[in-house]
Amino acid sequence: MVVSKRYFLETYGCQMNKAESSALEALLRERDWQASADGADADLVIINTCTVRATAENRAWGRIAQYAAAKRQRPFKIMIVGCMAEQYREEMKSRITEIDFVLGTFQKQSFGLVLDQMEAGISLDASDEKPAYVFAKTHHDPGAFRAFVPIMHGCNNFCSYCIVPYVRGREISRSPCDILLEIDRLSEAGVREVTLLGQNVNSYRWSGEEGDLDFPGLLRLIAARERTKKEDVRSIGWIRFLTSHPKDLSNGLIQVLAEEPIFCRHIHLCIQSGSDRILTAMNRKYTKEYFLSLVEKMKAAIPGLSLSTDILVGFPGETEEDVEDTLDLMKKVGFSYSFMYHFNPREGTPAAKLPNRIPEKVKKARLARVIALQKEITQNSLRARLGAEDVILLEEFSRKSGKELLGRTARDEMVVLAADSSRLGSFATVRLTGLSGNTFKAEEGGSCDSAPQP
Repeated sequence: MVVSKRYFLETYGCQMNKAESSALEALLRERDWQASADGADADLVIINTCTVRATAENRAWGRIAQYAAAKRQRPFKIMIVGCMAEQYREEMKSRITEIDFVLGTFQKQSFGLVLDQMEAGISLDASDEKPAYVFAKTHHDPGAFRAFVPIMHGCNNFCSYCIVPYVRGREISRSPCDILLEIDRLSEAGVREVTLLGQNVNSYRWSGEEGDLDFPGLLRLIAARERTKKEDVRSIGWIRFLTSHPKDLSNGLIQVLAEEPIFCRHIHLCIQSGSDRILTAMNRKYTKEYFLSLVEKMKAAIPGLSLSTDILVGFPGETEEDVEDTLDLMKKVGFSYSFMYHFNPREGTPAAKLPNRIPEKVKKARLARVIALQKEITQNSLRARLGAEDVILLEEFSRKSGKELLGRTARDEMVVLAADSSRLGSFATVRLTGLSGNTFKAEEGGSCDSAPQP
């Protein structure tokens, strides 16, 4: 039986990985494991990995190698979880022999078994079986005012460049009862903002004793549930969701967002490219014209809506005309921000075998143009907001000043406000007075009365 029970968990990749790491930490806390500050004294080092992009994968391999070297100096266990563990499950331990446990995406429910083995001093690995994905009961970091709630898992889209369907599997939706119960627990814990998560969140579909339910139906259930807590000072104030696929963003969803104020007026809607030819090659199943008409429809129905996106440049066969199409779409939509990256082939995807690869130098030059345009659009958008009144959720201390708190608007804009720590986790009405980079400076006060109950 081990006496010391200290762990260190490092997470790479998307918000789903972060939520799943929080669930793992909750189980560790239940078993009286203590968090280690940097892993130097940990009995168990867990690395939650991502293989969607080469940069995240390379960073994770580097960290695994560092811990493998450290293990040769002192005894501790190394566990790899997440998408890399699913993708390279058979070869990972042979590649780095210091790894003790590899739990793929569908094996995280074996985590408790691994802890049992460690605590009993048994040198066994987790089962090699690949069971169905199971949602954890909670994904909350104690003390945090924001939380992620996974509502579906996997993806059925098979975009030609994307590894997610192969490491996350087919779409599975979570029971609406379980979702509502988790949100209730988060409300009781003082959480003020919830983000609903899914690889393709608006393709949520549930069929069970409660009947058939799509994503707009789930949102209406959640909004109705929160309205019953109107007198409860700990009710959820805002709800967001990630990530949306344009082909699945329905009129019903637009209507819910227009009618229910609890949902933030910000949508992350991934375009990837503004070229119809490239979108077809990516298997995205929509056109530039469709995307622009969808944006027009959303902005007409939801005043004050802001949009962000993902943009991939340098896809095999991409031409200068294709790049210009993307730049043109960016100008027409006016995304508040974008996650921009160039194509890196992911082993196991159809795009990895496509001819007409774009030279690295050309990819980087095209990406630089996209980034430069987005910076210009973002700054113009932020400057146009100066003087406006808005509501922010005060989330954490500013890194630059102990006398300021960092907040966020419903439009997903960062705001710094002079306030003391007693205000953390509360909503404030502010006037946006200045800019530092992409962060607003603000003064408290104004006539805006749309803040949720503090």
